[in-house]
Amino acid sequence: MESLIIRGRTITPEDISLIRFLIKQSSHRGKTFISITLAETWKWYQPNGRLKDRACRDILTALEKRKAIYLPPSPKGSPTVGRTKNLSKWSPLIETTPIEGRVKELKPFTIKMVTHTALEDKWNYLMRTYHYLGHKVLVGAYLKYLVFIRDRVVAATGWSSAVWKLAPRDNAIGWTMQQRNRNLHRVANNTRFLILPWVRIRNFASHILSQTIRVLNFDWFKVYGYRLWLLETFIDPEHFVGSSYKAANWIYVGQTKGYQKQGNSFEFHNQPKEVYLYPLCREFRKKIGCQSDDLPPLDHKYFLSFQQTVPKGGKKMILEHANWDRQVLPPLDLSEADIDGITDEFKVFHTLFHNAYKRIEQNELSQCYIQGLMSPIERKSMEPIAINLMDPQRVRSLQHFVSSGLWDLNLLAQRHKEETAKTIADPLGVYSVDSSEFVKQGKDSVGVLRQYCGRLGKIENCQSGVFLGYSSPHGYALLDRRLFLPEKWFTADYQQRWNKCKIPDDIIFKTKPQLAVEMVNQIYASDLFPAKWITCDTIFGNSPDFIDNLPEDLFYLAEVASNTHVWRSRPQTHVPGYSGKGRRPTKTKLKEGEPKSEEVRKIARDPSLEWETVILDEGAKGPIVAKISRLRVVESRDGLPDKDRWLFLRCCPDTGETKYFLSNAPADIHIDEMARVCILRWPIEQCFKEGKNKIGMGDYEHRSWQAWHRHMTFVFIAQLFLLRLRHKFKKKPLH
Repeated sequence: MESLIIRGRTITPEDISLIRFLIKQSSHRGKTFISITLAETWKWYQPNGRLKDRACRDILTALEKRKAIYLPPSPKGSPTVGRTKNLSKWSPLIETTPIEGRVKELKPFTIKMVTHTALEDKWNYLMRTYHYLGHKVLVGAYLKYLVFIRDRVVAATGWSSAVWKLAPRDNAIGWTMQQRNRNLHRVANNTRFLILPWVRIRNFASHILSQTIRVLNFDWFKVYGYRLWLLETFIDPEHFVGSSYKAANWIYVGQTKGYQKQGNSFEFHNQPKEVYLYPLCREFRKKIGCQSDDLPPLDHKYFLSFQQTVPKGGKKMILEHANWDRQVLPPLDLSEADIDGITDEFKVFHTLFHNAYKRIEQNELSQCYIQGLMSPIERKSMEPIAINLMDPQRVRSLQHFVSSGLWDLNLLAQRHKEETAKTIADPLGVYSVDSSEFVKQGKDSVGVLRQYCGRLGKIENCQSGVFLGYSSPHGYALLDRRLFLPEKWFTADYQQRWNKCKIPDDIIFKTKPQLAVEMVNQIYASDLFPAKWITCDTIFGNSPDFIDNLPEDLFYLAEVASNTHVWRSRPQTHVPGYSGKGRRPTKTKLKEGEPKSEEVRKIARDPSLEWETVILDEGAKGPIVAKISRLRVVESRDGLPDKDRWLFLRCCPDTGETKYFLSNAPADIHIDEMARVCILRWPIEQCFKEGKNKIGMGDYEHRSWQAWHRHMTFVFIAQLFLLRLRHKFKKKPLH
């Protein structure tokens, strides 16, 4: 007979002769005695020093199937049969009164390792009675745990030796067959996990998983003399979605092929299981000796590196069930194939932001939310998005994801800026700041108050945000946002609302100009978006807090109110002399006889002012024509002359409305450059218009501080995707 390889061991003809001899000598002792004797004869031990009698039993079974040996029948009074019989009769007293509540209310939980203790029979009984797979003898090394609330058992877990061959796990680890043979004992399988049916504690399963893992490695070392590096488990998608494992940070790595081990072979059962792993050691690949440079990190982005079936309820379902709102797509000659291809475009685009999320389902929910903003749903709040793109049961999941899910908003916002820079950054770029209001009912939403609403032109119950935009020859986009908290929200009367909205404790009152200049300085320092200019409306243009704190190298073209005072020429000032009475004068004042400052609207009506008619841009309805003029003036601060500035005037011939701007641009700058920048205050208003009318910018129903900023970031990402579509299809030749 040729040599065979069974359970990783080469079986020679000499080994067959040895086994036959042992069977003959011990035929009355049973298979277990023979397997133990065989392991002792071979000196075949596990890394923990225990005999590999289970592996020897598999070898004996495989050889018997090949008719190379003939094993004796199991004796009627064998210890195994006796234990099984006694177990079936044994029934402990179990209290089944419902236990309900929250984890933090019922703490502390006691986790007891019951392997080889009097409580192990109780563990076996609970599994046989309440687990859908029943009780099964755990293979190889194993540990069993019971979880107690005071003296009541509420849960049970079982851990045993890892599966011998498991393609998704082996691919994720990246080990060779030899490395697997040497290190498989470092992997344990979560063979059983049971929450008793009368226990209804929210988030209890994921909490228990996390707590058990903390003690498992210590107990494993105590019992078996070595530490574990990795945990594995199987999820049956026909019964479970793996929420508790996902919440406990287990990593999905793929599906089994639907086979189960039968002796030394495998039998197809057509019930694939999802495979999840949990690394206990960050450098486990290095310890194993894997060449991991070319392997993707074993984290929650791992599955994105492979063409695997996405878990139930994943991206495929979202992509297939969502339409695209044609009104937000590029107004070009798009075929049906083009529209269908947008799905693939979005799938690739969304992977750019996966690093911001910690779990697989967060990627799915993010994709759903952003795509929902671009869908033809009439109202793009969370409930309609979840119902239309996923499932009514996922509404709460989406709400939790946006409102309080644990993921990195700062990283998401930074990645958005980086990708936007790749799309539109240009030396001719211009910054723009503006505020935008969102009408809201009630008083519970963060920052809501009766305040001026620019969209309605009156005082209204609303929220107000400050936004930073950027425009260049390549397009325009919103870059950053800050929610404005009215000063009243910092009073004691609003403390309860402050807490409900989860406003960070370190937030202090800042005016809209202060919020705006903070964003400008951050983005300017990043060097992502080159620009020489910034534009703004009167809220910021009339604010010294904003103007004086802008980057020194940045030119501003700031709209100011029509009653803003300036001088056409610099008046003389002085500190009045001492009259001999009272304190000596220290304040600078205008000299007597010097002209007073005048309002900019008065200057605009001066007949001697020279106006020039220009075409500022080509709009959707034709050229944008305006009359412009400018002159050097002296800015007035607190009634005194300050710095020399440009006064730039723009008049609309159709309406006769005049806009007034002050600028710190150098005296020799050409008027055409100022005219170019003047028109670039429009793009940020266009972003608001598109965002509110087409992308659900104001449709949110979140009330918290964090959710508001997350929603706005998702809107920015949706606008960036649409901008990239415009770039792509604009280059495509029309049919």
